[in-house]
Amino acid sequence: MATISAKLVKELREKTGAGMMDCKRALQECDGDIDKAAIYLREKGIADSAKKADRIAAEGIVASYIHMGGKIGTLVEINCETDFVARNEDFQKFAKDIAMHIAAANPKYLSREDVPAEVLEEEKEILRHQALNEGKPEKIVERMVDGRINKFYKENCLLDQEFVKNPDQTIEELVKEQIATIGENIKIRRFVRYEMGEGLEKKQEDFAAEVAAQMK
Repeated sequence: MATISAKLVKELREKTGAGMMDCKRALQECDGDIDKAAIYLREKGIADSAKKADRIAAEGIVASYIHMGGKIGTLVEINCETDFVARNEDFQKFAKDIAMHIAAANPKYLSREDVPAEVLEEEKEILRHQALNEGKPEKIVERMVDGRINKFYKENCLLDQEFVKNPDQTIEELVKEQIATIGENIKIRRFVRYEMGEGLEKKQEDFAAEVAAQMK
């Protein structure tokens, strides 16, 4: 497999408007050939969905999901460009899936950009101490922190999380797939999650496992 440089990824991104990870994956699939990678992105609908992402999405729906027994409830606002798409069955199913995912995965933030600076710095400080306590040399600690902070994002940011119904796909990738399929810009704008008795002392349950079990 060809070595994919950051410069090559950046060049493909500027050419197609696709995300960094999508560009890297396309280049890996095409052995570093940037022209073939651009075609690959178009065939997957990723390049086109990146262009649509700049368009205004002011319509949409608020979808809900109530966990069996009423223990968890979620609301999520998902925007699209037209009321026609908002009433589309596939779009509504997608919105319902996102609401269910939020119930199961319990994200704290929508995206990396939404993580407060003080929360991020506190997490980095904890990771620094962990690395030093493991006896890691100070010169590589920062690189380790950068790697481990990505895990924090994947656990806490909705768009970075693995979709509960398909762990091979992140929520961000699922959104891009919907954009390519539906042909309109789609954005998850905001969400809220309620858990019965939250903040009170109670028995802890694995709701993610319960949701997965219901799907079988």
